[in-house]
Amino acid sequence: MKKESVIILAIVVFVAGFIVGAISGIKFYSKEHHEEAVTQPAPAEVAPQQVNAQEIDQLEAAVKKDPQNLQALITLGNLYFDSHQPQKAVSAYERALAINPKNPDVRTDLGTMYREIKDYDRAVKEFREAAQMDPSHKNSRFNLAIVLQMDKKDIKGAIAAWQDYLRVDPTGQRSAMAKAQLEQLKALEK
Repeated sequence: MKKESVIILAIVVFVAGFIVGAISGIKFYSKEHHEEAVTQPAPAEVAPQQVNAQEIDQLEAAVKKDPQNLQALITLGNLYFDSHQPQKAVSAYERALAINPKNPDVRTDLGTMYREIKDYDRAVKEFREAAQMDPSHKNSRFNLAIVLQMDKKDIKGAIAAWQDYLRVDPTGQRSAMAKAQLEQLKALEK
């Protein structure tokens, strides 16, 4: 064999080996990552937070023993909130607010539960009260804007609510979304 033929053969074998190796690597990498993707649940498929029924029972017993146990009522409301039991959450939050009516977080959670049971007027009332209690309370303002826009279809009210939200949280995580909603509503208003 000539020297040039041996060099060409070596180059061909080297290139062929490289191509076979690359294809094998791609197949291995794809298979490995496909299996990871299949075994990992998508974020939307993650189960909702599991609520410990025993913890609920203990808190209900504590509240029955001491109806003025504010922290137990709030925690109980939160557990009902997390377990999608809005009527029970409403009851627990209302009892907590009867003890301490100046808690904007509990009032906002109460408004959220009213929204879940489709009592939008009560939800709006609770969000507005929470916002009035705390001039920098972001969640009450954000939720108010959502209910006014999505549920009540109150364009002018929603515009004012989004503007109020952006006044207290102009650069926060949800501000870009709020700005987009505001622009969309302003375009509808014209």
